[in-house]
Amino acid sequence: MAYIDHIVRCNDYDLGGFRPWFIGDDQAGWMRHTFAERLRAFPEIFIVTESRVWLAPDLETPAIRSQQLAAVCTELAGAGELPAARGELFPVLPHWAGTQLASLDRAWVTHFGLPAYGVHLNGYVSGDAGTEMWIARRALGKMTYPGQLDNLVAGGQPAGLGLYENMVKECAEEADIPAALAARMRSTGQITYAMEVGEGLKQDTLFTFDLELPREFEPHNTDGEVDSFRLAPIAEVAAIVRDTYDFKFNCNLVVLDFLVRHGLLTADDAPDFGGICTGLHAEFPRA
Repeated sequence: MAYIDHIVRCNDYDLGGFRPWFIGDDQAGWMRHTFAERLRAFPEIFIVTESRVWLAPDLETPAIRSQQLAAVCTELAGAGELPAARGELFPVLPHWAGTQLASLDRAWVTHFGLPAYGVHLNGYVSGDAGTEMWIARRALGKMTYPGQLDNLVAGGQPAGLGLYENMVKECAEEADIPAALAARMRSTGQITYAMEVGEGLKQDTLFTFDLELPREFEPHNTDGEVDSFRLAPIAEVAAIVRDTYDFKFNCNLVVLDFLVRHGLLTADDAPDFGGICTGLHAEFPRA
């Protein structure tokens, strides 16, 4: 395998199995045809045609839309057709700079093919031995991707929090990084990908941050979501990405982005360097 395989994996989808759905004139996301047909049972909430789905136009405010979406999903979850709610609301936000149209529980976001947002932190140490990176191993009891490798800190972006505020919160919860130390982090851009999974279409934007940590710092998990942490030479981390699927699928992209930005992965190192660079910033499909 090669680095580019992770780019390909995270941008693999077939829109033939989906139809777009809208809130007013705004495309909110994509849903599988089977899921769209199921929503015909809620004509007061959804207008379903053979090619598109609309949220009912009389649901005029984000609060009312959120309430009605939650009611439908709760009913479907009770029937075993959707997972149970996770108690964390994500914004229905087709573009980060746009207007929030509603909120939806995190458990149901991919079923509706909504653009979702997250924050990821590269924690690294510099010294005479070169760059080293802290990597986490996800708890074995975690609901998603248990036991896989992860970035030092990462989390979904819930409604009602700023990116920096969320990143500081996740630093404290996942790695016990004090706020004063977390404040040294630098925003380094974003990564985008669209990926078909069992639940539907993932359209994700990951906002990335770098934090150079003092060598004496050692992370400790406080929320039970991480099994262990390890400080590894960056060449070893790069080899894990290049040769394995040990990292959670999107964390590979975050590491690749770090390697490129820091000059640790160049066109001399990878024949698919151009595809790596462009593939980290894929465009989302639109109807």
